[in-house]
Amino acid sequence: MLQGRAAVVTGGSRGIGRAIVERLCRDGAEVVFNFATAVDAAADVVRSVRAEGGTVHALRLDLAGPDGPERLMAEAERLLGGLDILVNNAATSFSPAPIAETDPAEFDRVLAVNARSVFLTVRHAARSMRDGGRIVNVSTVNTVRPVPGSAPYVASKGAIEQLTAVAAQELGPRGITVNTVSPGATDTELLRGTNPPQALEAVAGLTPLRRLGRPEDVADVVAFLVGPDGRWITGQNIRATGGLA
Repeated sequence: MLQGRAAVVTGGSRGIGRAIVERLCRDGAEVVFNFATAVDAAADVVRSVRAEGGTVHALRLDLAGPDGPERLMAEAERLLGGLDILVNNAATSFSPAPIAETDPAEFDRVLAVNARSVFLTVRHAARSMRDGGRIVNVSTVNTVRPVPGSAPYVASKGAIEQLTAVAAQELGPRGITVNTVSPGATDTELLRGTNPPQALEAVAGLTPLRRLGRPEDVADVVAFLVGPDGRWITGQNIRATGGLA
């Protein structure tokens, strides 16, 4: 389904990112993903994909750095020989705190990875992606269901939702679709690292399907959007939440 397509996935070593990398590779794409610190996890992704006959490349690049996103895109295009698919999944963890107690430096740190890097990778793709390409930016259900203590994270994700809407308008004439996927509570290290167990049990109970999401649930939605069946969908925010919100 994606044979001959060249894809970049940011933050692909764990959680939702890993599931997206593995799914796109199974569908036939050649994928480059980046990671910042999870060396062992990234190596495990590469082993897993290659064991199934897929083609994948892992690049250790921190997207928080001033030139990290551009370096990733340039190196990825060198390895892949072009670009057809971009999935912006990378997100940094945050320290939950009320706005009144949030250090502005924490706000800047979260925005650098979760929003600024997305702008820069989309900017690069807007210049070099082949016509008919696909861009998917991963947001969160918390932009419509905000929770106290998450202001920097939610602000960063709200920013990329609006970036998606603008990019869809600008790139549509070239047949490039740009969409957002907003997961609900998905069972990842990031979720468990910022929420106590009782909160996760509560949100699972509020979800009509009565469980936390799995990374594969989100990866399947992304795969649909970047595949041939997603050709007529652009500028949308698809909530992969199990019915939450």
